Amino acid sequence: MQSSHWNIKPGGKLARYPGAITDVPGIVVGHAHDNEAHTGCTVIVAEQGAVCGVDVRGSAPGTRETELLQPTALVQHIHALCLSGGSAFGLAAAQGVMQRLQEQGIGLDVGVAKVPIVPSAILFDLAIGNPTVVPTAEMGYSAVENATSEAIAEGNVGAGAGATLGKFAGVERAMKGGFGTASVQLPNGLVIGAAVAVNAVGEVRHPKHGITLAGARADEKGQFIDPLSFLTQLANPFQATMKPGTNTTIAAVACNGTFTKTEMTKIAQMAHNGLARTIYPVHTMYDGDTVFAMTTGGIDASVDLAGMWAAEVLAYAVHNAIIAANSVEGVPCSQEWLD
Repeated sequence: MQSSHWNIKPGGKLARYPGAITDVPGIVVGHAHDNEAHTGCTVIVAEQGAVCGVDVRGSAPGTRETELLQPTALVQHIHALCLSGGSAFGLAAAQGVMQRLQEQGIGLDVGVAKVPIVPSAILFDLAIGNPTVVPTAEMGYSAVENATSEAIAEGNVGAGAGATLGKFAGVERAMKGGFGTASVQLPNGLVIGAAVAVNAVGEVRHPKHGITLAGARADEKGQFIDPLSFLTQLANPFQATMKPGTNTTIAAVACNGTFTKTEMTKIAQMAHNGLARTIYPVHTMYDGDTVFAMTTGGIDASVDLAGMWAAEVLAYAVHNAIIAANSVEGVPCSQEWLD
């Protein structure tokens, strides 16, 4: 066991990292969710198009249109990303995103029509709320209509509405995950933002201090079960506590650098380090962890520097998701558990 009574800001609540992915020029974000069923989707729109790469490291992913993001694929730009709850059912939300973008005249011009390119990834949130209610095309459509360049809500919203974490010791000890975002602006004008829906097998640790913020709850309030010790004691780790496809953290990083698809794929790979700094364990057989990396272009920059900051900002976004989450249906949030 480990005690985790820790306030980063003395005498107050955990401090939020600044910024949002909407600080990146050309990026707008919209949520849609069902607050009773605890599920939803988040849409990240690049109306003028964005070069995009992807890296999937979890072993139980649910995705759509990720193959066209490979550097050898023909299509060079996407128009939106859809992050959704609902397990594989939630992939339907991307259809509504396409419909609304088509109505707005946004998409790949193929002569007879404009076809919006909308890669998507899903997470499993059926264990909380109503499992028969999942994100639909209508919800994806609404998320696009709600898209804004202003500050966006975090916590139990969008794709994070039904997110939970710390399930390695069983769902009965889980805590509330959620949606988070953050950004940074570098002196050369490069802006890097991240958005994430945290729904992990593992626990979440503070990106700087390593203190556990949320995870598998121990019997005593404010304490957690250590994942390494717990899983080491099991003859078959996870098999007694987990079911396939019940987790997954999905994320997007965005910037305004002038990069190719190959370079954005590398940035997506490097961005996964942000998950590794904050989620433990991560990239398991029971997660489908997926990170997209998109850029609207305009600023000459180093791929390595952009990748380093993408990882850093994604770690900040994970932290923000956890401290913004609220308790639901007996699943406590970090702020309540550590209070």
